[in-house]
Amino acid sequence: MAEIEALVQKFINLYGGEEAGIAIFHAPGRVNLIGEHTDYNGGYVLPAALTFGTTLLIRKREDKRLGLASTNFTTFNHFSIDSVMYDHADDWMNYPKGIVNELHRQHIVFNCGYDLLYHGEIPNGAGLSSSASIEVVTAYALLSMEDLPKDKEKIALLSQRSENEFNGVKCGIMDQFAVANGKKDHVILLMCDTLEYNLIPFQSHGYKLIISNTGKRRGLVDSKYNERRSECEQAVNDLRSLYPELKLLGELTLEQFNSSKGLIRDDVVRMRAQHVLEENERVIQAAAALNVNDMLKFGNLMNDSHDSLRDLYEVTGQELDAMVEAARQVSGVLGSRMTEAGFGGCTVSLVHEDAVQTFIQEVGQSYKAKTGLTGDFYVCSIGNGVERLV
Repeated sequence: MAEIEALVQKFINLYGGEEAGIAIFHAPGRVNLIGEHTDYNGGYVLPAALTFGTTLLIRKREDKRLGLASTNFTTFNHFSIDSVMYDHADDWMNYPKGIVNELHRQHIVFNCGYDLLYHGEIPNGAGLSSSASIEVVTAYALLSMEDLPKDKEKIALLSQRSENEFNGVKCGIMDQFAVANGKKDHVILLMCDTLEYNLIPFQSHGYKLIISNTGKRRGLVDSKYNERRSECEQAVNDLRSLYPELKLLGELTLEQFNSSKGLIRDDVVRMRAQHVLEENERVIQAAAALNVNDMLKFGNLMNDSHDSLRDLYEVTGQELDAMVEAARQVSGVLGSRMTEAGFGGCTVSLVHEDAVQTFIQEVGQSYKAKTGLTGDFYVCSIGNGVERLV
């Protein structure tokens, strides 16, 4: 609670007034354990909420102004809560502004203004969903303060719309859904096309999840992310000669794909589609392995996932490959793979608890020797989705 008390004092120093009336909320970051580039193809993913994320302190104010501040950034401003507009100069503040705008579109009328102070523990650009964490905690907090219903699935959807339309980032639903709906010591088997999901216990039995940050920002705007999406769309177009109603690759079974992949004319496009369908099947197998506590199989599937992302989807790169290769050399590691979209960001590894310190030391040394970059390591636990703390 010492950190909470310090944040409360920062809030008072910034906005004035007393502690009375300050409410505190938290939304996690998230890590996807397996199922990469399946989300926008209408397939399965297997994310988990983390125990660290974004803490939000919020208090009503008498006018209709919206105060936005963060312990992570120097930018600070006030806006009219009844009229928010995107402004590139506002940087991170466009994420909470987007939520306010989306709530307006849901015909929600605010009864007052609010002061907000964010404290983020998620490394920027690492691919652990800092933007989704900000969006979801903002929506949940504002709905709570206005005494309105807080449907977490709807919060995830409106947060995704906000990022897509207000901020212009064409993300899928996985990030916001996991941040909103996570549960302690559980992973989420989510079908991205229908939003059907199951919570699956993650009983690690002496194994820890370690997220390794390569220190290379993903920079999706400058990457080949959009190219991969268009390649998957091309695969769908080619396969429509046999499946005329096909909209997304995830609608096919692996068996259907294997019997019809010759219809995809371009070799590279066929490789992309092969990854998507095989990865989709890996997610299903991974969920089944967790249901019977088969961590060895789960780790092997993580390894297979990374190898496919490297060889078929070609989204890993030197840094992620170096981090994964170093991880797999450490005794006690069952599996290691890139997580998120690739081209930088993080890996996730399943490591025996007795090998954690060895892992951090040896992987860190090997990675720096190969890339010249210093990696950061986070030993993670799986936590709850968005919630009120105080």
